[in-house]
Amino acid sequence: MTLLKSHNKRTIMKKTILSIMLVMFVSSAFAGSCPMMANNTDAKIAEAQKLRDAGMKAHTDGDHAKSEELLNKALELFKS
Repeated sequence: MTLLKSHNKRTIMKKTILSIMLVMFVSSAFAGSCPMMANNTDAKIAEAQKLRDAGMKAHTDGDHAKSEELLNKALELFKS
């Protein structure tokens, strides 16, 4: 009976250690994607800013159809 308890404790300990190692590995693997996500976000913000500026210029110039088109394109960047 004692041998069985000892075996069960070892099995539980092994599974626990393997689970912890798996969680640590997966977390560190996803950590590398943060800079890529930030760069992608920065690129979309820069593009949206250009479209916004062009849209506001078109509005000021009286071309409201072009203004709406450019501003809608800027908004679409945030939906994807």
